[in-house]
Amino acid sequence: MNKGKLLVISGFSGSGKGTIVKKLLNESDDFALSISATTRTPRTNEKNGVEYYFVSHEEFEKMIENNELLEYAKYNNNYYGTPRKFVEEKLEAGKSVLLEIEYQGAFQIKKQFPDAILIFIVPPSAKILHQRLKDRGTETDEQIRNRLKVALIEGKAASEYDYIVVNDDLETSVQDIVKITKDVYNKSEDFTELIISIVKDIEEENYV
Repeated sequence: MNKGKLLVISGFSGSGKGTIVKKLLNESDDFALSISATTRTPRTNEKNGVEYYFVSHEEFEKMIENNELLEYAKYNNNYYGTPRKFVEEKLEAGKSVLLEIEYQGAFQIKKQFPDAILIFIVPPSAKILHQRLKDRGTETDEQIRNRLKVALIEGKAASEYDYIVVNDDLETSVQDIVKITKDVYNKSEDFTELIISIVKDIEEENYV
């Protein structure tokens, strides 16, 4: 049996990466989702062990001490990390494992698994990104501004990823990732200018 592929999915908050991951899982048995542990408070309708394992800061730091995490990072004053055991078992079973994590964790994973495929999801524009964050209805204007500030840093990290996928259409984005796993994705298009444009518009608050 061939070993599975490790796919790291990152992107701006509001880029739609979570929706893409859910659709990949619903449409194919070839994928398994690694559920991250986090210290942040659950959002409405989020369940422990489904979206995340919700743990205390003390529990998370114990996991770090016991080497139970493949990677971890602090984001908006909360810890996020990937439990080791599940990922290693699924890869050995031939499943492609999806990790939906931030860029700090992605680079930690790449060091441990050089064959891991790093995929960064971006929206078509800063205006659409801002609107998607507002449409979620889960955060205050101040929290949205903080997420956009984080996006400025994430935009610079995106250039280190293996692939950039623009989430303009959900179905197309899902198929692009499937093509990446099958080594038939056309990587010829350079999205550097798009990312630079999004970052510039966020800096200038040119998204209202």
